[in-house]
Amino acid sequence: MRVRVTPRGGTAVWLVVLALVQAVAFLLVWRFAVHTGTGQWIDTVALTGNRIGRDHIEEPVNRLLNAMSVVSLLAATLTIGFIALIRGRVALAVAATLLIAGANVTTQVLKHTLARPDFGVDPERAFTGNSLPSGHTTVAASVAVALVLVLPPKVRPVAAVVGAGYAATAGVATLSASWHRPSDAVAAFLVVGVWAALAGLLLLIFQRERAQVASADAHRLTASLLGLAGLLAIGVCVLALWWLLGQRGIPAAELGRQPLFLGYAGSAAGIAGSMGVVMALALAAVHRLVPRHKG
Repeated sequence: MRVRVTPRGGTAVWLVVLALVQAVAFLLVWRFAVHTGTGQWIDTVALTGNRIGRDHIEEPVNRLLNAMSVVSLLAATLTIGFIALIRGRVALAVAATLLIAGANVTTQVLKHTLARPDFGVDPERAFTGNSLPSGHTTVAASVAVALVLVLPPKVRPVAAVVGAGYAATAGVATLSASWHRPSDAVAAFLVVGVWAALAGLLLLIFQRERAQVASADAHRLTASLLGLAGLLAIGVCVLALWWLLGQRGIPAAELGRQPLFLGYAGSAAGIAGSMGVVMALALAAVHRLVPRHKG
């Protein structure tokens, strides 16, 4: 097996760039979805469209969301930390815990701090105020990414695909249950992505000088497929919402079945695609952050 000394400087720069890009993306999503009438209208159309076929998915959606609680989050965090410790990776246990705790605390602070102006687009939910980012989605995504960090290289690709699917399903479920707007889920993924990059920087700080990376641990194919699938899904979302903007002057409650379905399905694709890209970025870097040979 080929191994080489980890180029920590380049990896650190890459993680800083990732954190900044995802933070800027969060600000753009927040600004458009919350502080523009068009953004609020798109979210409202997606929420209104979730009534199509709701009777068929209501029970599994509620079961999935109700399983996410403070107790389950604590149990997942302890399990992830334990996996890292039995692998002899104390710094990894700390970083994974920091990722989960930091992302979820940040989400709750932002949700209760950010203001949501009322443009009269969604009077039925105006009293709820700001709901961005989604707490349930943050829980699912932070646990999924942290699990990819702590698991051995051989099972990381499977964990990345399953974890991304689980987090994406949780994000779409919050939309299907009318718990959250689609922008809330996308914002949650970006919060997790920022904290994943910060956790990676912490791992680099404690990484030994002679730590070595095995080329087989890069999992480039899986990361590429996740990223490509995510970008394609985001592309579908953009096309659907671009078509939907032609109906912009019509209140969401008065739209027909087709635009409502496009708003819901397009937003669901955007949620799933966003998680695919965030997970792909995490998987592409993890082999440099958790080298097989600690040195």
